[in-house]
Amino acid sequence: MRPFVLLATRADDAVADAEYEAFRRYGSLKPDELVRVRLEAGALERAVPGFDPAEYAGLIIGGGPFNASDPPETKSATQRRVEAELGEVLDDVVARDLPLLGACYGVGLLGTRFGGVVDGTYGEPIGAVPVTLTDEGRRDPLLAGLPTTFEAFVGHKEACTTLPPDAVLLASSPSCPAQVFRLGRNVYATQFHPELDVAGLVARIRAYQYDGYYPPAEVDAVVASVQGSDVAVPPRMVARFVEIFRR
Repeated sequence: MRPFVLLATRADDAVADAEYEAFRRYGSLKPDELVRVRLEAGALERAVPGFDPAEYAGLIIGGGPFNASDPPETKSATQRRVEAELGEVLDDVVARDLPLLGACYGVGLLGTRFGGVVDGTYGEPIGAVPVTLTDEGRRDPLLAGLPTTFEAFVGHKEACTTLPPDAVLLASSPSCPAQVFRLGRNVYATQFHPELDVAGLVARIRAYQYDGYYPPAEVDAVVASVQGSDVAVPPRMVARFVEIFRR
């Protein structure tokens, strides 16, 4: 089969490797079935000359430290390059309705690129939140069979305040109205992290202690707050994404 591709932006090697392994594990993908491109490390064209998203079974955009809604003048040169490259990829993906699953950062990218409003209004602190499917969500192939309400891990400074005009809302949480949306039939964005279990989130909490997600001195309390969370449902979305589009 054609491989899937993870378009990653995490500069921390340990966190980047853990993200890749989580998507691979929950997607039941062998190493050669999930290609990774670390966009923060260099230009997409250099990593994959002539990159064509249609050559892959599906694309996954992982999370990361960038906020798509930050003022352009505050963005680093790396972030500006990454977002320009991903913008061109997303234009192609949406135009051809190719399979894509954008986790967290994917909401910011798709929201800002296609006419939505992304800002800090509905940022959520690190932790587990109850996510509830909409009627459209319960009918959607990616979410069909999931409980109507389930817990998922979040931790983000920006979110969609207004969806892109053609987007379909699939899931919400009390503190963030747009937890999952779809463009076309095959392009998905999740605000929560479907690839995260407790151990994975704890590692990120410690890795991003000084990145403004919480007061650094509270790291142990934040870790303790997520222990025991039941986040078994979201990874089923990763498995289902692979199941639907690997055929």
